[in-house]
Amino acid sequence: MITFKQVEALYWIAELGSFEAAALRLNTTQSAISKRIQELESRFDLEIFDRSRRTACLTPKGEEILHTARQMLDMRDGLLAQLGAQEAVFHRLRLGVTELTALTWLPMLADRLRKRYPKLEIEPEVGLSRTLYERLADRTIDLIIVPDVFADPRYSVAPLGKVENAWMYADGVMPAKRVFALHEIAQQTVIVQGKDSGMGISYSQWFRTHGIDTPKTVVCSNLVAQIGLTVSGLGVSYLPKACLSHLTDQGVLRTAKTTPALPKIHYVAMYPSARPSDFLGEVARMCQACCDFSQLVLQAH
Repeated sequence: MITFKQVEALYWIAELGSFEAAALRLNTTQSAISKRIQELESRFDLEIFDRSRRTACLTPKGEEILHTARQMLDMRDGLLAQLGAQEAVFHRLRLGVTELTALTWLPMLADRLRKRYPKLEIEPEVGLSRTLYERLADRTIDLIIVPDVFADPRYSVAPLGKVENAWMYADGVMPAKRVFALHEIAQQTVIVQGKDSGMGISYSQWFRTHGIDTPKTVVCSNLVAQIGLTVSGLGVSYLPKACLSHLTDQGVLRTAKTTPALPKIHYVAMYPSARPSDFLGEVARMCQACCDFSQLVLQAH
């Protein structure tokens, strides 16, 4: 009388706000989604969605049905998880990561996910933290790995690793190696990440806390480009210390110690509160096990 396909269509239309978005989420066509809802409405002679609105808006009866639909899907997913058949439900993971994660431990995570869920399709997106956070809010990404700068009670947060950054510069940009006061660094041309970067947000707040202004800045939110600008001698920059140790060991870049020292950046996995099946919670736990910012992918190979 009622199929899970119909229930899923109802749930995802309500969650994502449109028939088109639900179709994309369920890997089908918009006409197929519309047909499922029409069959449900026709069978029980009721209106689930208010078609006088431009967006997919539930009727009061539709809101009641949605509550039960969530429970049905949760129970189904929980049962499948108990039976060891998570791949029957979780066939796609839309994963958002920042550039640093993509350049370091993402391959390890992808390998572990493929072994745990052989049929899982991983859809990665590499972007700036704020963009990924907005995509999570729009429900077009399932889980993001970003610096811990977004406090939002709507999401579960799993702590991952810490990134130790260092002030780096090319030979000749800074005076002889010594401990610098923070205001001395600020007098240089400082290559910084912008307001959409989690690291940029974190350090911008830290500068303000210490009353530091950086009048000469170059904004660069692309990590590889930031490294290139620094190696080119165009300024001093905060860069991840461990994974760039080969550049400092070879003398391509030098490091400057400051007082106070740069704080470490805490990374987290953020995702909507898990259902009983806890698929995203399991992905977050895999992230915790794999997280390692110490080596670039190209170095490992």
